[in-house]
Amino acid sequence: MDSGPGKRVIVIGAGIVGASLAYHLATKGAKVTVVEAEGIASGVTGSSFAWINTSHGEPDPIAPLRGAAIQEYRRLETQLPGLKIQWTGALSYGPSSTASVSRISQSQIRELEPDLKSPPQQASYVADEGALDAVAVTHALIAGAQANGAKVLTQTPVLGFKTQGSSVRGVETAGGVIEADIVVLAAGTGITKLTDLLEVSLPIDASPAIFIRYTSPPNLVRTLISSPEMEVRQTPEGALLAAEDYLDDALENQPSEIAQRTANAIKSELHGVVSLDLQSARVGYRPMPADDIPIIGYLPQVGGVYVCVMHPGVTLAAIVGRLASEEIVDDKACPALNPCRPDRFFQAR
Repeated sequence: MDSGPGKRVIVIGAGIVGASLAYHLATKGAKVTVVEAEGIASGVTGSSFAWINTSHGEPDPIAPLRGAAIQEYRRLETQLPGLKIQWTGALSYGPSSTASVSRISQSQIRELEPDLKSPPQQASYVADEGALDAVAVTHALIAGAQANGAKVLTQTPVLGFKTQGSSVRGVETAGGVIEADIVVLAAGTGITKLTDLLEVSLPIDASPAIFIRYTSPPNLVRTLISSPEMEVRQTPEGALLAAEDYLDDALENQPSEIAQRTANAIKSELHGVVSLDLQSARVGYRPMPADDIPIIGYLPQVGGVYVCVMHPGVTLAAIVGRLASEEIVDDKACPALNPCRPDRFFQAR
């Protein structure tokens, strides 16, 4: 296997995680080819609320990764002018808010969000959190990868793997075989189909959530609000974005119906909302490892295959992209990724 710069790496998947990996690998001198079955950011990345949420209850095996997430995104902002993030801060209240973060008073809440009709007595506020346009950021990362020599093949499903002994040496597509020293699986919920081709099983569930976009009056929401009634933020262009849990496939719980109930909740919570016009409501399937811990690292039974799947993908994409690229190019294990190794699913078998 080649080592160091010049290593041939295929990244399967062009969502935000695959794009971050491609960018960081390419900047380290790897010869990167991104292979995507559909289009850039066509999977769950395109249906993401995209909150860079670093707060988490204890214990948290990946606390070092969460803790580094914001700094990594700020670093990327300096490297890629097209990568823009709304650093609005995040305001959370209700049973699910994290007690360990800063608490603010009702008067401070009113200053942050003057259109809240009934602000709580207290809330959690994380000033340095924010949100991003996941599709735009993915395109910026892909463009950065291409500027550093990466090739990007969209509408190119992987049909199989080229193997040599017990190691993968490339991928098979309708256009032929693409050879590689390392193949990175970053295809979200699509990873299970890829590992099935290798006769390896990874426990990754497809966890549905509903992402809603409304046309709304400007300046309704200034931070990111997460409460029992609503989880909303507003884009610089004025669109109001909301995230809701997927309930079931009953008619009354279809995305359009959920969107109507959410709109009513937003109207009851905020001043100045006369109408909210629905632009879109769609279900996104988040890749959720069975133990809720990211799966990052080399498959133990198959040589040359590195897996990278996680929730929350948007939050961790920047930091994991950098650390995983260092492992792949420099062949040096990163201790912060140790709780995430795939081999935890293959022990004592």
